[in-house]
Amino acid sequence: MEEKKKRNVIVGQSGGPTAAINSSLAGVYRTAKDRGYDKVYGMIHGVQGLLQRRYIDLSDHIKTGLDEELLKRTPAAYLGSCRYKLPEISEDEKLYEDLFKILEELEIDCFIYIGGNDSMDTIKKLSDYGTVKGSDIRFVGCPKTIDNDLALTDHTPGYGSAAKYIGTSVKEIIRDGWCLETKNGQVIVVEIMGRNAGWLTGAAVLAKGEDCDGPDAIYLPELPFDVDAFVEKCRELLKTKSSVVMAVSEGIRTAGGTYISEMGNNVKYVDAFGHKQLTGTARYLCEVLAGELGCKTRGIELSTLQRAASHCASRVDILEAFEVGGAAMKAADEGESGKMAVIVRTSDDPYGSDTAVKDVHKIANDERMVPREWITEDGTYVTDEFLTYVKPLIQGDVPPIMVDGIPRHLWVPGFQDLL
Repeated sequence: MEEKKKRNVIVGQSGGPTAAINSSLAGVYRTAKDRGYDKVYGMIHGVQGLLQRRYIDLSDHIKTGLDEELLKRTPAAYLGSCRYKLPEISEDEKLYEDLFKILEELEIDCFIYIGGNDSMDTIKKLSDYGTVKGSDIRFVGCPKTIDNDLALTDHTPGYGSAAKYIGTSVKEIIRDGWCLETKNGQVIVVEIMGRNAGWLTGAAVLAKGEDCDGPDAIYLPELPFDVDAFVEKCRELLKTKSSVVMAVSEGIRTAGGTYISEMGNNVKYVDAFGHKQLTGTARYLCEVLAGELGCKTRGIELSTLQRAASHCASRVDILEAFEVGGAAMKAADEGESGKMAVIVRTSDDPYGSDTAVKDVHKIANDERMVPREWITEDGTYVTDEFLTYVKPLIQGDVPPIMVDGIPRHLWVPGFQDLL
């Protein structure tokens, strides 16, 4: 029996970018070409752009092995990203009809979407619609999120590099705060991303070592946050230290569920998935500390630097991102649909991992939190188990390709016009 001729692949990126998301894109592209696909299309700004018929042939832009290496080292979403929530099929079936029409026109066999929780919701809905309509197109997700909150995977590509950056930056902040004496002392509050999961904030513990005591406290959103207890903790620390560094998650909340960022923040932005913009936690806490303790304060938001710092990328992270991109493409090529590629940890020391695929219906719209037993009993630090988990993920470096003293990224002249 003659084997069915392979057609084309389309890949998109969605949600907040990472330092490793383009390595996954490179993995999808390389595996698709190695497996005999003619064209690998890239959606411009994810599924939202695809609905507007905005896409490119990646072969026109990734022409050499050097281009692929540059792509792996390029931060942010090379294809552009989006935060677009597909409606339920019952709410707008015509949208799905239009989208599948575009895919058929492009002769797509495999649809790969690189993203986090909300992106896996897109894969779930498209694969469900395809099943109902009897489509042969396979829909597979490739994990991505610095928040590290996807279910059924040991960790997500992007997290290791962000954790490495956080550990490095917190250590440098501690060193900077130590060198000056300040009347009444100072408290530095470092605000770290992660929304409702504390994986990123917990990575502040990586600053701790023989040459550094690490942050004085780490507050994760998994537990209720008490502002008064926080102030008292800082008061006690200032009795013996001139400089105190506190790592807090942007998503810490009171026992009543109010985000601390909302207590001193007038930002009301909510994205398509209903996520509030969380910013201002450190600023608010510094205002409270200054008023209560009369000390110098400094609020530091690592903000987008956590996900854009490709110059501080983890080699383990970049390699795994490439591998999981290839695993998603391989799964789709072999007939899987409605699945997500995952990372399976096989060993802590020496560290080892493998890839597998899991049902996206058990992943989409779920949040994986830091286990309670990985947080100290008083809720102000993480345990050695957390450190054992995160430390292997930050190992190794991926040096940028430097030109005139600045990292070179993959960027095609005129490509911006397509975004």
